[in-house]
Amino acid sequence: MKPFAYERATAPDAAATLVTDTDDAMFLAGGTNLVDLMKLGVAEPTLLVDITGLPYDRIEHRADGGVLIGSLVSNSELSGDRGIRERFPAVSEAVLAGASGQLRTRATTGGNLLQRTRCAYFQDVTKACNKREPGSGCSALEGSHRDLAVIGTSDACVATHPSDMAVPMAALDAVVHLRRADGDSRAVPLTDFCLLPGDTPDRETVLEAGELITGVELPAPPAGAAMRYRKVRDRWSYAFALVSLAAVAATGPDGTLSEIRLALGAVAPRPWRAHEAERRLIGRRPTAETLREAARAEFASARPLPHNAFKIDLAVDLIADTVLDLVGGGGR
Repeated sequence: MKPFAYERATAPDAAATLVTDTDDAMFLAGGTNLVDLMKLGVAEPTLLVDITGLPYDRIEHRADGGVLIGSLVSNSELSGDRGIRERFPAVSEAVLAGASGQLRTRATTGGNLLQRTRCAYFQDVTKACNKREPGSGCSALEGSHRDLAVIGTSDACVATHPSDMAVPMAALDAVVHLRRADGDSRAVPLTDFCLLPGDTPDRETVLEAGELITGVELPAPPAGAAMRYRKVRDRWSYAFALVSLAAVAATGPDGTLSEIRLALGAVAPRPWRAHEAERRLIGRRPTAETLREAARAEFASARPLPHNAFKIDLAVDLIADTVLDLVGGGGR
């Protein structure tokens, strides 16, 4: 047991001050990932600042159809919210596809975005991992990498972002609201909030010292569009994805795609918005051929490893099948 201090913050200013004034201090919300990492010796905070008393635990539905989800809203509350189920069903589907019911009652929206990779080498302090110990190497490159990333990687890291919830949020143009330590606020698109590894895989987000996630904003969904979250995994219950997909699609009167948004999970170090596939599909008739062609183009820059190259074909099939289901299967 490694000793650490614990403080319960009563206001955002106090929380920021406690973290910025103490070396190796960390915010604690649900703790469903952080506590595990502390048990493994991956995280060794000297101070935990409990933020569960801060005023970020509400879901605010707005008149324009958008929603602001507080960072301390639990996953179970989010997935069960009527407005989320009705207007953003892919978000509810994604949350329900992740973790167990018990964990969802504790896990928070902000914590879900900040959860760390489940790469076995990151979680094993006896193995080299640039994410955990910069400059030590990446054991996964020559080791067990079946579940790891195929795109957006670098020679320093091939880990994946593990979140289910973040995938539909990326497809829905989510914006992460942040509060800086000095009290100023800023908003960052979710697709920019999570960083690619490059030469600094230990820096995973744009968060600055003492900065808090206060909420995640989803703009109103596209009118008339259908959406779905699908997750392919080794077993049906309580498993991380091999590939997941959030798709938002609508066709116009001529049968061509008037709206198409695609985001992939478990293939990259962050939720992967498939912009190239979207660009190739918009205005085209969705057939199995056009969908697979566009999905394949998304992976033109992929760098699969010997044991995870299958993820590309799996993602291509998942995109084609899901979009065809959403638009009624026309053109199969």
